[in-house]
Amino acid sequence: MFLSAMVASPQYLTPEDYLQLEADSPVKHEYLDGDIYAMAGANDAHVTIALNLAALLRSHVRGSGCRVYISDMRARIEARNRFFYPDVMVTCDPRDQETLAYKCFPKLVIEVLSDSTEAFDRGDKFADYQTLESLEEYVLINTRHQRVECFRRNEVGLWVLQYYTSETTTFHLQSLDFSDTLAALYEDVVLVGADAEQERWS
Repeated sequence: MFLSAMVASPQYLTPEDYLQLEADSPVKHEYLDGDIYAMAGANDAHVTIALNLAALLRSHVRGSGCRVYISDMRARIEARNRFFYPDVMVTCDPRDQETLAYKCFPKLVIEVLSDSTEAFDRGDKFADYQTLESLEEYVLINTRHQRVECFRRNEVGLWVLQYYTSETTTFHLQSLDFSDTLAALYEDVVLVGADAEQERWS
């Protein structure tokens, strides 16, 4: 999802203030330690990729106790005092069923990249997500060309990157033991930008 300008507030917003404000707001905001940032709309490729993957994952985890959420559900990062809206998030922790407005224990977080948020998704946001002990995998999906980047926490707590590109044809999400084709992920997507040359996957 796209970040827009910071919304000025007369005073520091507590998490409780933020949740109350957000419940009545027609515009979604992410929360960073007292400040809120409006979320702008996403383009066609961004939305289609997120929906494709959410649908594939929903079918995969059905009956397992895991839940798949799309961009309307917040992830709460208490250690950094943050609330984010991941494009796709999967939690298998029963404690997350106790909080209806946000989830604290995601196993998998997926962000679909955009020009306005790519640096943040790769940098500070990823650093914030790493404080979640439950998180096993952080995935970035490109909208300019066919590429999936999976950052996985290994047995000693280090994050290891694996790329999937058009040469691999398939991708694997280790946290859910899920594999599928890049063609399925990018189905009906018109890739944007010079690298993609408006290539359509169908």
